Formats: sequence, structure tokens, C-alpha cells
Amino acid sequence: MSPGLRQAEVAPITNTEPGASTVDPRIERTRLVVRQATLDELGEVGYGSFTIESVAARAGVGKSTIYRHWRDKLALIADAFETSHEVMVPDSETGTARERTERLVRHVAEVVVDSAFSRCIPALIEGAARDPRLREFHHRYSAERRQSLIDVIEEGAAGGEFPADVDAELAALALLGVVFYGRLMAAEPFEPARARELVNAVLPPAPRREGDGREQPAL
Repeated sequence: MSPGLRQAEVAPITNTEPGASTVDPRIERTRLVVRQATLDELGEVGYGSFTIESVAARAGVGKSTIYRHWRDKLALIADAFETSHEVMVPDSETGTARERTERLVRHVAEVVVDSAFSRCIPALIEGAARDPRLREFHHRYSAERRQSLIDVIEEGAAGGEFPADVDAELAALALLGVVFYGRLMAAEPFEPARARELVNAVLPPAPRREGDGREQPAL
């Protein structure tokens, strides 16, 4: 069997009893506490020192409670990240493509400035260098989150808001790269309030075409 992490291994746990359609609220509350403890513990001690026992102690639950819902520490970390993203993700369906791009970039910048996720970034990078399964999850998780930004940029290019020949994936990497560079390499993080400025620098307005009734740009 491949050492890689299968999607099924990181999916949130649901009630699988026959006829069951909801999760016991007490169980869901416990899961929420454990997931938050997971992010807090990972950000504080790093991946190497992260253990199920330490999370259980932080969450105030028994180790056996965690193992009933998550098979190992990687499945626990993956679920905590996936669930956290579902809660935090901003609306990317309304507004123009430029507005939605700005909204997504601002959201990432806000999360990176100060959040449990932000404090976990160095731990994920360090752990991914050592653990192939964590590396696979890290790359997949990042690619899936980035895709929503790529999709909006492609829509903007198709609709004339961005240059038609823009490489949407490269533009998304450029936008996010600035944000994460500020978090990991610079003295000060990238300011979320500058999201519009960053988007305009990477994705200037599409050139106005002859015959569309709009003024042509100066040569």
C-alpha cells in the first residue's frame, strides 16, 4: 500500500450508524474542542513534538476519545485544517471577479497575520520536509485552497476584467506568494488592507480594445 495519505483518511468523521443522519451535539462539541486543541498544540510545539497525548491533555479529554474519531495524529491534523477552512472561507460567489479576487487575498492575509492556522505554518513546513504523508496532505490542501483563487482569475480573464492572456495559476502564486513571504521571511506581515493594491499590481485592468466604445490606453 502506498504510504501516501488517502482522502478517506482525512475526511471529517460522521455518524455511520444505520439510519443516523445527525451527529450527537455532545460529540460534535468534543470534536470542535479537540480540533482547536490540535491547531493550538501544533502551532506551539511543532510537528515533531506533537502527540495525541498532548492534544488530549490540552482538550481535557481521554486519549481513547481521540482515537475513536481519528486514526492517528496526521488524520487529526488534516481534519482540523479542513474543518477550520470550511468555517473561515469567505464568499467567492458574489461581486465582480476583481472584487472576489481582492476578497480572497484579503482573507488569506488576515488569516496569516494572526490565527491558529498562521502559527501552524512553520510546523507544517518543517514536518512536511520529514514526513511524506504530511507533505502529501500539505501540498494537496494548499492546491485545493489555491484553486478557488485560480478559478476566479480565469473567470475575470474570460470576462474582460483581467488581461485575456493572463496565466491564472501563476498570478495566484504571485498574489499568495507576497502574503506568505511577509509571514515567513519579512519583518512585518503583509497588511490585509493592501489587498486591492496587490491585486492591481499583479492583475492590471485588461487593455481596452478598439471598437468596444471605450477609450484606448495611451501607448
